[in-house]
Amino acid sequence: MRRLLGTLLLALALVPAARADSNLIVGIVDDQLKWTAHPRPTTQILRDLGIGALRVPLTWKRGSSRLTRTDQVTMSRVVNSTFPMRIVLTVSGRAREAPQSEAERAQFCGFVRDALARYPTINDVTIWNEVNSNDFWQPQYNSGQSVAPASYVALLARCYDALHQLRPRVNVMTDTSPRGNDNAFAVSNAGHSPGLFIEKMGEAYRASGRMRPLFDNVGHHPYGDLSLESPFARHPNTTSIGQGDVDKLITAYATAFSGSDQPPIGTGGVRIWYLEDGFETTVASSKRSLYSGVERSRTVGAEALHREQLLDSVRLAYCQQHVASFFNFLLTDERSLAGWQSGLLWADGTIKPAYYGFRAVIREVKARAVNCAAVRRKEAETLAGGFIVLPPRSP
Repeated sequence: MRRLLGTLLLALALVPAARADSNLIVGIVDDQLKWTAHPRPTTQILRDLGIGALRVPLTWKRGSSRLTRTDQVTMSRVVNSTFPMRIVLTVSGRAREAPQSEAERAQFCGFVRDALARYPTINDVTIWNEVNSNDFWQPQYNSGQSVAPASYVALLARCYDALHQLRPRVNVMTDTSPRGNDNAFAVSNAGHSPGLFIEKMGEAYRASGRMRPLFDNVGHHPYGDLSLESPFARHPNTTSIGQGDVDKLITAYATAFSGSDQPPIGTGGVRIWYLEDGFETTVASSKRSLYSGVERSRTVGAEALHREQLLDSVRLAYCQQHVASFFNFLLTDERSLAGWQSGLLWADGTIKPAYYGFRAVIREVKARAVNCAAVRRKEAETLAGGFIVLPPRSP
């Protein structure tokens, strides 16, 4: 065991530490500000935490090339109440309405362009959400042939050009989920693993003959396979790409785009944005009446574990090369137990134990006080100890 630990520590010591100019953005994924007439309590919490960015979804409907009146009201509420906080806009629609034709791509990109034109302080946008997942983009396959990556490349190209024409310094990002079964004939969940999807994107890009980039930065959701899983966990024998598998993500983009006009990760300013991650927690008995339904997952952890996972995730992101952000999903728990209880607040808006730890690690990041050598030691100890899945602890 000591020899294994020593080998892991040596290997991790050779991994470049965070750059001296590292400015990790720590953010939250949550849309509750869109739907409240009284945003101040939520914005006060975001400011108390020290949140650097808020990722907000905006829903496109087929046929739309301009924001609706409702879109304008909800987006204005978010932008006005959070300024000067950074807003990362994620524009997507129903899976079955994923743009497939030139007309639909023109509509979608016109819609995104309209949003940025109306809100000049928004400079970060992701084109669709978890595009390699059948839950969010359909079809993934047609008669056993992969079709989603090529359709997505066509959409990226159209939006990249339209948005950079509007605002040359805009940040256009991809968005992939951590898993996929790569089974073209599966009855359900016939998605792509992120690695395969990126590979197919590269093939479609090269075949198109395009001589401009498709994206400015890479968006990814580095969820583990289980909510009890350490963010240090690696998945060498599967196609999953969690936070500990960042090398797999970097390699996938390098293989797909090296030598082309699309810079891969680490070149041309392209970095990785962890746009969504989270760890589900058990609901305290005193809060159970706030929630409804039945928890589907059997791998939710206790609050003490939740705090440790969040601290480890943020510190690891800070210390990983080419990583620009970490966004926690959510701010407030979803009330349905079939959803996600990964927030920093209980469903009634009261503070969960992990809240203060998350606030503290954000301050640590801002002060550039993260000890990357200590992070690497803990990573090595976690992997050497076989703790691919952390044991549950008492609150």
